[in-house]
Amino acid sequence: MPEAVIAAARRFLKSFIKPGRILVAISGGSDSKGLLIALHEALDTHEFNGFSLAACTVDHALRPESAGEAAAVGAFCAGLGIPHRIGHWQGDKPRSGIQAAARRKRYDLLAEAPAAFAADCIVTGHTRDDQNETIAMRAARDEGRGPGSAGMAAAMLFGRRIWVLRPFIRVRRADIRTFLEARGIGWLDDPSNENPLFERARVRARLAVAEHAPGSQRDGLLRAASSARAAALLLEHLRVHEGLVAEVAAAQAGRMDDADWRRALMTVAAVIGGREHPPGRATVERLSGFLRSGEVGRMTAGRVVFDRRRDGLYLYREERDLPLLRLGAGESGSWDGRFTIASLGPALTISAEGEGGMWRQRLIAAGLPEGIAKRASLVAPRAEPADSAGSGAETAAARLECRIGPYDTFLPGFDRSMADTIALLFGRDRYAPPPVEDVLTEMEG
Repeated sequence: MPEAVIAAARRFLKSFIKPGRILVAISGGSDSKGLLIALHEALDTHEFNGFSLAACTVDHALRPESAGEAAAVGAFCAGLGIPHRIGHWQGDKPRSGIQAAARRKRYDLLAEAPAAFAADCIVTGHTRDDQNETIAMRAARDEGRGPGSAGMAAAMLFGRRIWVLRPFIRVRRADIRTFLEARGIGWLDDPSNENPLFERARVRARLAVAEHAPGSQRDGLLRAASSARAAALLLEHLRVHEGLVAEVAAAQAGRMDDADWRRALMTVAAVIGGREHPPGRATVERLSGFLRSGEVGRMTAGRVVFDRRRDGLYLYREERDLPLLRLGAGESGSWDGRFTIASLGPALTISAEGEGGMWRQRLIAAGLPEGIAKRASLVAPRAEPADSAGSGAETAAARLECRIGPYDTFLPGFDRSMADTIALLFGRDRYAPPPVEDVLTEMEG
């Protein structure tokens, strides 16, 4: 149904809180080309005054033809009067995990383009077919219907700075191709999409002959509801001290049969451990058994100590593999995956505080048991002038901010409530809201 393509584009434009410039990520394939044309035609009706388009193509330089293909896309955009730029992946490419690395680099390069065009968001041509493949791959890894069954969100915040929106997430690829064919517009086919060396290509081939596709749009709504409940549980039962220790009320600590609480606690654990992902299934099962038992003791998982005491549960970073970070004057960087640290003056060296620093007294003053305060302070960051590192000199010429590893790079729209709650618990502001309303319903249809 080609009309579904235009309908999705119009519904998407109507969902904006205010008009703006939309940056279309276009590869030259049917999905992204169909998205560009559908938006261009919708805006040409003058119903959506104040909107405009720009476009960006990422040349991954993984095939000899890629540079010419990117240039051809640029020429196609020029013919429509749409400004276009090409982002180039320069330098050596990894020998393994190439698709994951390419995805991350693609978003890195796309995120640079909005500033050049004063764009308010990025849109991609992900389709219902892509969604089904994603759900199938995550189901195979999760071995069940966990949070991954929701698939890709209709909206995703990348790098805390730009929203990536997916207007076609409920549109079939076949409809997009029919839409383009009716207009006499061709597209490029990336051979990697058919290469059985890649997981997505294998899943795509399997789904092509399957009678039923996995997942449904309702899974996204269920994921959002789960995240909202998880956020409420965190606010009620968990406190964070100085970004270093998460304290859980004793009565809540062992309730690991509650899926929403378990996901909330494991996400907080990822933040405490400086990780982008919560612990794996086997680790969570082991931790759940320990916490449900109610026994006093400690268990370590994912670089985090789960310290169970009679008065509650305490999570803090374990004391091993703590890095050394050197920052030039005015520079910033990530330390241990837990803190973003910026030099406000001279060059700095960031290391673990160790014994006798200020963090221990601050944690005790916050009401933590002395043993917890001592262990947590040993893994706290210490900033010293680079020319006096190791001398014990203190400096205030640094700004620290907690990193929220699971969400600071990719924040799915249906996890916003939990992400905002965790950010506030760790002393951060809420994440920037998307430029559209009701992304779960408007864009999913």
